Amino acid sequence: MNRNPNTILIALILLLALACFADVASACPTCKDGMAGDPAYSSMVNGYFWSIIFMMSMPFLVFSGVAAYFYYEVRRARSLQAAAAATSADTSSNPEIALQS
Repeated sequence: MNRNPNTILIALILLLALACFADVASACPTCKDGMAGDPAYSSMVNGYFWSIIFMMSMPFLVFSGVAAYFYYEVRRARSLQAAAAATSADTSSNPEIALQS
């Protein structure tokens, strides 16, 4: 592959900048620990708690919703299939019904 040297240089500079700011990014989530003892920030700490609970519950709720949808679709298909089988059994056992329809 022939890559432009400027593209590689830009990618390396961006990677270096990302590595330099890693300390700043990792310090942000610890703000809630520093505010835990301060009553002025109690509602913010409570907000952190509920946002974490909400984000952790989302995969389970989405999966449960999709699973319930497929469960009801399979039940509906089986009931339609059973109704069709019952209808075909009625027409094959009584030839007069087959002639009328």
